[in-house]
Amino acid sequence: MVRTPEVVHRGVCIIGAGPAGLSAARALRRLGVPYDQYERHSDVGGIWDIDNPGTPMYESAHFISSRKTSGFFDFPMPDSFADYPGHRQILKYTRDFAAAYGLREAIRFNCTVTGVEQAGDGWTVRLDDGTHHRYRAVVCATGTTWIPRIPRHPGTFTGEIRHSGSFRDPAEFRGKRVLIVGLGNSGADIACDAAANADAAFVSVRRGYHVIPKHLFGIPTDEFGAHGPQLPLRLERPIFKLLLRVLQGDLTRYGLPKPDHKLFESHPLLNSQLLHHLQHGDVAIRPDIAALDGSRVRFTDGGTEEIDLILYATGYDWTIPYVPDEYFEWQDGRPELYLTAFNRSHHNLFGLGYLETNSSAYTLFDHISNVLAQYLHDQEHAPARAAAFDRLIAEDRPRLSGGISFVDSARHRSYIDARTYHRYLAKIRKRIGWQNLTPGMFDQQRAQAPARKAGVA
Repeated sequence: MVRTPEVVHRGVCIIGAGPAGLSAARALRRLGVPYDQYERHSDVGGIWDIDNPGTPMYESAHFISSRKTSGFFDFPMPDSFADYPGHRQILKYTRDFAAAYGLREAIRFNCTVTGVEQAGDGWTVRLDDGTHHRYRAVVCATGTTWIPRIPRHPGTFTGEIRHSGSFRDPAEFRGKRVLIVGLGNSGADIACDAAANADAAFVSVRRGYHVIPKHLFGIPTDEFGAHGPQLPLRLERPIFKLLLRVLQGDLTRYGLPKPDHKLFESHPLLNSQLLHHLQHGDVAIRPDIAALDGSRVRFTDGGTEEIDLILYATGYDWTIPYVPDEYFEWQDGRPELYLTAFNRSHHNLFGLGYLETNSSAYTLFDHISNVLAQYLHDQEHAPARAAAFDRLIAEDRPRLSGGISFVDSARHRSYIDARTYHRYLAKIRKRIGWQNLTPGMFDQQRAQAPARKAGVA
């Protein structure tokens, strides 16, 4: 057998050109760390490109964090954007970001990574064209919403069963009796689409939720929280709970179960339209599914509904399909990573974007990319400082929940509180001697864009 020769690079491999991968690229480029970036799609944007095969995006999708509190560091979204930008605005913004910092030059598009394996003190990356490439580090940044999770229920169903990842246009609901299973943020959005378009719309839920409106007193809710007084949780929770009660009343009167957890202990359900449709009878809440029976769905309260389409908005299984499972320590379907990015047992194999949080992810990506880039830079230019961080990767076990007892589920066991995360990152930067993100630090990259392709020795 003829062995495929390896192309040896002295730099870093970034897999994926969505928001997380672009964040890593900007951070590496600022410090002059050479890298190559691979993207299986034809352009940047990740899931926000509705034409990217396999994306969970749908026409009515919007950010659940607001314009002023979201986005990449020092690259604000335009004032012309909506308070909660739609997916097309987010895609434009993401592509403008890549162009502004000259990030396209190092990206190889329409190129799928088929495998990553350890090779000595580096990593071999296999591409779908059959070539092998050796790098000193690999950053996995391909996201978490590509493998739909569909639960099984007893019985048989003669209608149509799909996952929400296949949903795109509200017109798909016309003339149908639709059951949405699950009430996360996507499930709530899609339920509103069904309420406005289907012959009848229902949502099956297993637990109650705290529904948070997108605006408070005319201000985006997260912006209201960010600019208000930073209260301890023991004060913030009852005040916000009282405010919601005054604004919304008792949500159980619309059929929603009473939440079995305290406010902030689950991923926030940020939606203002759902209550409108519940109030007007456009959509109805049903309990968990007990069984499927031909064209009918039976629920745990004994009720049944005639249904044409069951759409499971039940989330996604996290995978890094091009990396053998043993290279990451998986717990409850999540990779266990120091500070959500650093592999404790395999040196220089990183995961960026594998986190659940109660804040804008884009900004968190930049803060962790900043640490990751300085660590990789110091491996060659300040090895003692990099070694000090190596010891933290191996030994440090911070609690990043901020004192919040999150819901006991696989999703929430890896959940981080954004404020706590930022405070801990600041502590680590100070301890190691690394720079914080500061306005203007990326300006030189913008002045130089477009840039040369980096990474080849």
